Amino acid sequence: MRNEVAHEKRSNDYVIRVFDDPALIDAAQWNSLLDAQPSATPFMRHEYLVAMHASGSASTATGWTAQFLAVEEGEVLIAACPLYIKEHSYGEYVFDWAWADAYQRHGLAYYPKLLDAVPFTPVPGPRLLARDAEARHVLLQAMQQFAKQAKLSSAHLLFLDDADQQCARDAGWMMRSTVQFHWTNRDGTPYADFADFLASLQREKRKKIQQERRRVADAGITFTAHSGTQISSDDWDFFYRCYTLTYRAHHSTPYLSRDFFARMASTMPEHWLLFIARRGEERIAASLIGIDPARGHAYGRYWGATEHVPCLHFDACYYQPLAWCIANGYRRFEGGAQGEHKMARGLLPVQTWSAHWLAHPQFAQAVADFLEREGAGVESYMDELNERRPFKTQAPTD
Repeated sequence: MRNEVAHEKRSNDYVIRVFDDPALIDAAQWNSLLDAQPSATPFMRHEYLVAMHASGSASTATGWTAQFLAVEEGEVLIAACPLYIKEHSYGEYVFDWAWADAYQRHGLAYYPKLLDAVPFTPVPGPRLLARDAEARHVLLQAMQQFAKQAKLSSAHLLFLDDADQQCARDAGWMMRSTVQFHWTNRDGTPYADFADFLASLQREKRKKIQQERRRVADAGITFTAHSGTQISSDDWDFFYRCYTLTYRAHHSTPYLSRDFFARMASTMPEHWLLFIARRGEERIAASLIGIDPARGHAYGRYWGATEHVPCLHFDACYYQPLAWCIANGYRRFEGGAQGEHKMARGLLPVQTWSAHWLAHPQFAQAVADFLEREGAGVESYMDELNERRPFKTQAPTD
């Protein structure tokens, strides 16, 4: 279906194509490129990105116009990335609203902008899928040239892995760091069970977790875990009800449609784990976790409840997933964007990175100056957090 490609350009031995629908890119070749990346995650799989688009969750109607880049050598895909023209900054988790406001105050348009990211998914990993460093460089060059030709204000890559960071730095892009909180299993001798993990924490942290779990148990709450095809359509319906209730409680609208999760159940069932909280036979809460069985990584994603129960959120979103990870030999659990409160629960601070290119020279310099100051603050914040580690002894870090 090459006739439906939005744009094509030849450069030396490469053909660079732009697709307005990720489904037009060969799924096997995309996933093969992804699997070759050391930091691959399920959220960069072709099926996940197609579901975002086809379900209407990340589409032109919601301000995410797909312009996926692909670099081909002959008939072989050697580099690709999920690219969007954005009309806003919602669903990104790297906040540039102040930059947009500054542009507006100077009579300039910040939107539309160009974004390489996984919509609504602040999980670090590869964003420039590439066969090698040369192909990655060609892809980034093509992305920047696309932004220039389209007269867009800027281009951004969010939650990059090490290889993408190096490529962006080499190309002179501005780097920005933020902080997330991740749990990693103990090196050498993994935790035997959740009690073993608790024993590694400082006494006050351990007692706090035990008290929180006891409050949930005393409320008559029990949990069941469902993975893969064990998650029934009715379970997904209940989860989605909880998910929408959480947004409603914050006077907001869910980013993801029910159809998106139906597509996940159909095309990526092995990458999902659902915890359902019950009081007797009544379901009252659900927590959805992304999992990568091959790599032993888990990712906290979404949760919701039909009623408020003290400490239920902590149990459903942290303690149950951590206990499951330990029992199943998983190496890592990523708790999602922000949340310093996660540190008291055994998740440690990790720096994440984004890269930015701005077309306007003066604004680019102003942002570079800002990022230098902000970066120093992030480094100080990381130092402060590492002085307050919750473990009795040195724990494994990233």
